[in-house]
Amino acid sequence: MFTKHESRFALSIVLVLAFLIPALFITPSLATAGDGSSSSPYSVSQAITNQDSTIKTVSGYVVGQPTSVNTVITSSYPNDYAIALADSSSETNIANMVYVQIPSSFRSEFGLKTNPAIKGKKVTITGTLSAYFTHPGLKDVSAMFSGNDSPEQETPGVGSYYDSASGKSGASLKKALHEIIDDHKEISYSNVWEALRITDEDPNNANNVILLYTGRSQGKTLNGSGVNDWNREHVWAKSHGDFGTTLGPGTDLHHLRPTDASVNSTRNNLDFDNGGTEHTEATGNYYDSDSWEPRDSVKGDVARMLFYMAVRYEGDAGEVNLELNNQVNNGTAPYHGKLAVLLEWNEQDPVDAFERNRNEIIYNQYQHNRNPFIDHPEWASAIWQ
Repeated sequence: MFTKHESRFALSIVLVLAFLIPALFITPSLATAGDGSSSSPYSVSQAITNQDSTIKTVSGYVVGQPTSVNTVITSSYPNDYAIALADSSSETNIANMVYVQIPSSFRSEFGLKTNPAIKGKKVTITGTLSAYFTHPGLKDVSAMFSGNDSPEQETPGVGSYYDSASGKSGASLKKALHEIIDDHKEISYSNVWEALRITDEDPNNANNVILLYTGRSQGKTLNGSGVNDWNREHVWAKSHGDFGTTLGPGTDLHHLRPTDASVNSTRNNLDFDNGGTEHTEATGNYYDSDSWEPRDSVKGDVARMLFYMAVRYEGDAGEVNLELNNQVNNGTAPYHGKLAVLLEWNEQDPVDAFERNRNEIIYNQYQHNRNPFIDHPEWASAIWQ
């Protein structure tokens, strides 16, 4: 039998243990769990658990460079292509690391060969949770920052890719950008199917693509000419320049998007403008006899795709010369409108993570050129206003 004093002491011990024991089993990832947003990043443990091809922000410590699925080196780095992150700066267990593929524009700051002092530093990265070296990874990175800095969205090639455009405006800026993005790898129209399955993948369902006008998430293989299939939409209508599906403007991924086949048929070769009758299947989209208004969340996407086409195709090397104007009913002329409205849409619907990710994939995996107006949307008004 315990005395009254002993019973009170035993009860105190039990209460202390009841408080402490659960805390002993709280892992760092649970203690610091976030929702994957820029203001509440995932821990590395969460990133490892949630390899679901979604776009998330992850925070952790640089612990080395992965060179294979089972190897992370901590010195004599061969290049700046990748880093390994962990929830602790002293982590040595590869199973507790996530591998990050670093885009070229971030390598000088975050690559370990060029900047070995980054090892042990805390970094926060936005990208797609997807295997790298067949190991839990973070790919298609669109933003990286270190320490307590604020997130910096990627501005690719500052001082390199866009160097020749620096300080320019109007026709000079347009010409400089054309020279930068002009030469790129072209793909066949048949290969566009597979490319769109990658560029427009649903970040929340790796088996689906997101359709441009409806916003519907649809199976990647449900493509074709059926009423509810998805097909390849030329946002700069083919007849506005009469380029068809030829290599170059007819297969340029920067303006080709998956859309519902019947909705695509309704849009046809209409110019872009505000107003009209709401489409019964693609709600939020409006059209009349001479124009199409896309849903609000992709208005800026449409504008920036047309800005790209007007800069990329300038009539040199035997290519079509595409231009924007303030008209509708452009028909088969190499013009597309309505410029004033497109500039408004560019401001109204800012660049989002889906656009940035798409731009990265086209640049890194397919054409090796970029849409400057996704990286610098302000350049549209600098050229056309």
